Amino acid sequence: MRIVGFGAHPDDVEFFFFGLLLACQANGHEIGWVIATDGRLGFTQGYGDLSQAELAALRQKEAMAAGELIGVRPVLLDWPDGSLNHNAATVNRLAGLLRDLAPDLVITHPANDYHADHRALSLALSRAAKDRVPILFAESMKGIGFEPMCYANITAQFPRKRDAILCHVSQSPERMVQMVETTNAFRAMQCDLQAGSFAEAFRLGEELALNDVEALLPEGLVRPPAARMS
Repeated sequence: MRIVGFGAHPDDVEFFFFGLLLACQANGHEIGWVIATDGRLGFTQGYGDLSQAELAALRQKEAMAAGELIGVRPVLLDWPDGSLNHNAATVNRLAGLLRDLAPDLVITHPANDYHADHRALSLALSRAAKDRVPILFAESMKGIGFEPMCYANITAQFPRKRDAILCHVSQSPERMVQMVETTNAFRAMQCDLQAGSFAEAFRLGEELALNDVEALLPEGLVRPPAARMS
């Protein structure tokens, strides 16, 4: 099975659903991810007066370093950071990429995400993937405005998720690691995992049911909210 993540920026996949990808890879599935924008508007504290082009080049190297940790080379679409939209040209390019990659499942941002690039990618990908491939939507930053429908237990994968985030040196990644640790620990509590566990949260695309996701992903990985568990 082939599972492909789509992130708007060079570190989004690592933040929001890297643990799920790692768990799938560990179970023999082929994984990959696509980075939509070049990240030129990212965080630059401590990097002086880098031009946008210089920062974009640096962030590409960081993204490749994260991929090298697990033997995956991300696909870079190089749209300008901050200007992503869901027009016909974007949808058509994504549709062509889906035909080429032929994934069995796609993971991306939710349509109501806090960031305009995230929203645009989600909407364009939903149009491009319609009737082709199911989509699983990862949560937003800090879980704001996001109501999970299922969770992935990523406790075993969390150390490597942390390492991948730390590859993005230009973005002061320690602050992001702290945020992700807090969020993923909270999500683990929501789905009744034991203390010290970590989980990522997801919503199902309209074409999916929970049992469909359970069939697509490694056995025992997906958990419903605690209130729905027997």
